[in-house]
Amino acid sequence: MSVAMKAEVRSASNARRRGDDDARINGGGMSQSLALGWDTRFIVPVSVGTSMSADRHSLTTRRPPLWLIFAITATGVMANTMVGPSIPDILDHFGRSDSDAGIFVAAGPAPAILLAPVFGVLADRRGRRAVLLPSLVAFAVGGTIAMVATSWWMLIVARFVQGIGTASLIGLAVSLIADNWEGPDRIRYISWNSAVLTVGVAAFPPLGGLLASLGTWRWSFSLFPIGFATALLVAWKLNIPVQTRNVPVRQQLLRASIAVREPRFKAAIAVGFVVFMMIFGLFLTVFPVMLLDKFELAAGGRGLVIGVPAVTSTIAALLLSRTRMRFGARRLIGVGAVVLGAAYAMIGIADTVVVVIIGSLVYGLAEGTLIPTLQEIVSSSADTDSRAAVVSVFTSVMRSGQTAGPLLASLLITDLGPQTLFLLGATMLVGVGLAVMATSVLDVA
Repeated sequence: MSVAMKAEVRSASNARRRGDDDARINGGGMSQSLALGWDTRFIVPVSVGTSMSADRHSLTTRRPPLWLIFAITATGVMANTMVGPSIPDILDHFGRSDSDAGIFVAAGPAPAILLAPVFGVLADRRGRRAVLLPSLVAFAVGGTIAMVATSWWMLIVARFVQGIGTASLIGLAVSLIADNWEGPDRIRYISWNSAVLTVGVAAFPPLGGLLASLGTWRWSFSLFPIGFATALLVAWKLNIPVQTRNVPVRQQLLRASIAVREPRFKAAIAVGFVVFMMIFGLFLTVFPVMLLDKFELAAGGRGLVIGVPAVTSTIAALLLSRTRMRFGARRLIGVGAVVLGAAYAMIGIADTVVVVIIGSLVYGLAEGTLIPTLQEIVSSSADTDSRAAVVSVFTSVMRSGQTAGPLLASLLITDLGPQTLFLLGATMLVGVGLAVMATSVLDVA
């Protein structure tokens, strides 16, 4: 072989070696760079990992609209609030005593005590949408049957069916926010969602009372078919891709139990139980009876008074992001419980409707602060894979309070009277608030 030919072969061999080296750098080296979190387009390290940034970007593109989350919350809070002012008229229509008001109110939240955790696990495994759609349909069906109920127990069963539908709604609305936003945005949007909840708790009663005053108590049930419309909106707009959970149920429950066992979580649900027991036992069950018996207000007037807290609760919830950053969770919860107790004391000693209205405004401030703060603490206690299950435990305990409050109030109202019950509730709430401020378990950044 000539010298020229040998030189040409050596040149080609060297070229191949350089090509192989280039391939290793740009090919095999690419997989190594990706594994190490390097951006191969510029051969520079990225901060956390290109895939994580892409996931975060895809998350922002599939976020559900806030108005849809708020619609789910508003639908979920309608069950008791719309019909509260009509309770005395419903009892009179079916020939029931005042003590049966507790059975009527408790029939709504009772199913969630057992079903909320089940729905939470299903939502973590099958997706939020898969649980929301049948829940909204059950809510609408139960409410529609209740509107046309011909007997007391038919009404109670319909309320129970409606309660099955509402068992997951508010908890999954909070989970959707926590799934898709973090940090200050999460606090802000949970507080906005709570503003929707508190406005619903306060604004639906006057609407229900107005409808009842225009017709009969049945008219206060007439908006419950709106659950069908909310279900259609969820089917249309909630298009978050479902990630199949290959984790066994036992392991999923273990993850959730770790969060549930945290002292902060236990303290939050303990305070929440007392708060919801007081709200549903006194404000939504005893208060309408008190407004009728002592102040002789008709359904429309009762609804307006019960709706007064909407003003201050909305203000408190919308300002929560700032107040939370400034004062911290422990102070907000402790002071909120004390203020709620002061509001109940004012209502308990009130001799005029004016004092009752002032007490209701103070009540709204406390409610708008307490509920979203507790929800944010709970929803931040778990990751996305177990969040709905963890939030559902909180929901289940809250529903226990919503059920126990009306039943306990019904047992005591005949012997003690509405005003004494409000004063006892005020004492309990002040005690809870002082206990929270005396400990550090709820000190959260």
